Amino acid sequence: MGFREWWTGEQHRAEADAPDVVPPSDPSTAITAPSRDEIGSRGVASREALGLGAVFRAVDIRATALRQISFDQKRGGLILEDRPRILDKPDPLASRRAFIEMTGVSLDLTGNAYWRLGYAPGAIKGIDKPVTAEVLNPNDVLIDTNSAGNVTGYRHRGKQLGVYDVKHLARLRIPGTPYGLGPIQAAQVELRGSLDVAKYGSEFIYNGDVPSGTLKSDQRLSKEQADDARTQWEQSRGGKRSVAVLGAGLDYKPIFLSPKDAQFVESQQWSVTTVARIFGAPRSLMLVTDGDSQTYQNVEQDWLGFVRFGLAGVLTEIEDALTDLLPRGSEAVSNTAALLKTDTKTRYETHNLALAGRWRTRREIREIEGLSPEPVGGWDDEPASEPEEVTA
Repeated sequence: MGFREWWTGEQHRAEADAPDVVPPSDPSTAITAPSRDEIGSRGVASREALGLGAVFRAVDIRATALRQISFDQKRGGLILEDRPRILDKPDPLASRRAFIEMTGVSLDLTGNAYWRLGYAPGAIKGIDKPVTAEVLNPNDVLIDTNSAGNVTGYRHRGKQLGVYDVKHLARLRIPGTPYGLGPIQAAQVELRGSLDVAKYGSEFIYNGDVPSGTLKSDQRLSKEQADDARTQWEQSRGGKRSVAVLGAGLDYKPIFLSPKDAQFVESQQWSVTTVARIFGAPRSLMLVTDGDSQTYQNVEQDWLGFVRFGLAGVLTEIEDALTDLLPRGSEAVSNTAALLKTDTKTRYETHNLALAGRWRTRREIREIEGLSPEPVGGWDDEPASEPEEVTA
């Protein structure tokens, strides 16, 4: 089963077979993740969670942000201009953006991501660095450990892989288990509640749990008389555009639901807010409405907080994993400038301050803006000279 099938299809058996907590050397002192047994048989798998529009949007926002980030090689405190191939295109069969996107989505949906590493012919694993990396379907991978809880290898679709064949990335590491903990696995109760509300709302509309109206009488009616009045009403009036004739003492009052009540607006807003909190997605992009007005400054701070605290966990995990694939003495650093770029007016004002303070040159500013080092026709710092007066 490929990555696309994992995204849209049934969960792979590995996800069900994977133990919630791999026994450590001393289980009594281990910090364990919430077990699926505590939730019961109604646990939420990643495929089901993606059925919630808010979850899909949160994952899509994070994936789109990751696609805009590039990674550079840093050595001796300086960024090297030439990127090694393992940074520029880790997977020969996928673009760099797709590689980073699949890694981030794996971490968000399962809490784990796995890269299968490829080596040059004759390379010694553990000594020589890999030259390629491929994102594996996280639901196809199982981790093998020894009695002390140390990772001894991996199993991918029944094939045994060594510790130098796979690079494991984790969203949140829990002492006592080699598996990472993702948002969906940690927030099973909240997500199940959102799914139940969505299901109830759908059944509420289509099954008609609320009666269309009430028949009221100013007289005491026996059960037989009440049933007879209801039957006659439904046969003569129910769902038909005809004139209603009521018996003596009967009065019909329809029950109307406001669009707000019929669509469970508050419950849906609560679900969106909860999902945004779980995934660390910016509330401005999730369209969270909690009564607070969003100014431009609030939105900018929202995005800045998203990069620093919502996305940084995944970014630093990818940085560390890529650093392990680089030659000794080099490290991979992410370039988040594309995400933190402000509007044109603010950027130009900042550039002017940098020029006035003489800590940045015009060439550097033009490079930041993606322009050529010099404007067409060269620099024109002096105003045009006044034409000389011609005297007779």
